[in-house]
Amino acid sequence: MDNLTHSLVGALIGQAGLKKKTGLAMPALIIGANLPDVDAACFFWLEGVEHLGFRRGITHGPPALLLLPLILAGLLWAFDRWQAGRGKRPEGRMPVDFKWLYLLAFIGCLTHPALDWLNVYGIRLLEPFSSQWFYGDTLFIIDVWLWGLLIVATWLSMRREKRGGNWRRTAQVALSVAGIYIFANGVITGAAERGYQGEARDEIIASPKPLVFWEREMISYRKDPGGWTYPIRSDWSVIGGYSDDRTSLGGPAPQAACNSLPVGSQSEEDAFRLWSRVPFLETCEDGALLLRDGRFYDPMARGRFTVKLAKPNDVEPSGE
Repeated sequence: MDNLTHSLVGALIGQAGLKKKTGLAMPALIIGANLPDVDAACFFWLEGVEHLGFRRGITHGPPALLLLPLILAGLLWAFDRWQAGRGKRPEGRMPVDFKWLYLLAFIGCLTHPALDWLNVYGIRLLEPFSSQWFYGDTLFIIDVWLWGLLIVATWLSMRREKRGGNWRRTAQVALSVAGIYIFANGVITGAAERGYQGEARDEIIASPKPLVFWEREMISYRKDPGGWTYPIRSDWSVIGGYSDDRTSLGGPAPQAACNSLPVGSQSEEDAFRLWSRVPFLETCEDGALLLRDGRFYDPMARGRFTVKLAKPNDVEPSGE
C-alpha cells in the first residue's frame, strides 16, 4: 500500500490507546509502519526495472521485521536522551521506556507487510529464506475509500482528545470498520474468481480497480512451455457480473527472441522474471519485443514495469 495509508494506520493504532504506553510512542508507531520501505533507497543505485527484484523483499521479511524496530527504538531512545541532555526535552512528554518503544515499533512494522500483501503487486514475506511472492488481490494499491476512513477517524479522535471525549473509542471503531472493509473486498475478489466462466486457465486474478472497489479487472492466462503466458482481460462487477468484452494480450513470439538478452542489461531481465506474475511479450512497431506483466498493462506504467528485448531479426538462431 501507499505510505499515507501505512502512516494513518500507525497513527490510529496510537490513538486507539497505545500512544499512552511510553513517550515517543506515536513516532515509533508511524515511522515503524513505514520502516520496511527503506528498500526504496534502491532507486539511487539500481537502474531501469532492476528495483522490481529488490523491492518488497529483504526489508519485509522476518529478520528485518525484528531488527528494524530495534534500530528505530534505539534511535528514538537516544534522541530523547539527547534532548534531555541539552535541556530541550518537552515537559509534557511521558518517560521513555525502551521496551515499549521496541514493542510499538514492532507492531507498526508488522502492519506494513500485512497491508502490502493485500494488493496484486505482492510481497516476499519469507525473505531471505524464500523468494516466493504472496498476493492478497484484495485492495488497489491506493484505496481512496480507506484513505477517507482513516483520515476522518484520525482527525475525529485527535479532536475528541483535545475536548476530553472518548478518543480511544473513535480510533478503535475506525480500525474495526477498516477491517470489515478489507474483509468485504476479499469476499468480492473471491466471488469474482469463483464465478469466472471461460476456457480453462492456469490461474485467474481478480485485480481491484481504483475508486470502484466493487469492480475487478479479471486477468486469466495459460502458460506456454517456454515460461511465458497469454493473458486475457475482462471486467467483473458486484452489480453487473461479467462483461462479454474480453481482450487478449500478447501472443506467440519466436523462442529465440524470448531467450534474447534485453537491450538494457541481463540484470533487468532477471529482476523482471523474479518479480513478474503474468509475464508476456508485446511486439513494438519497430519489431522489438517488450517484456511486460498482465497486472500492469496500462501504458502509463510501461516505463516502470517493462523490459525491452532485442528485435527478433537481431537474434541468431539457437540451433535447437
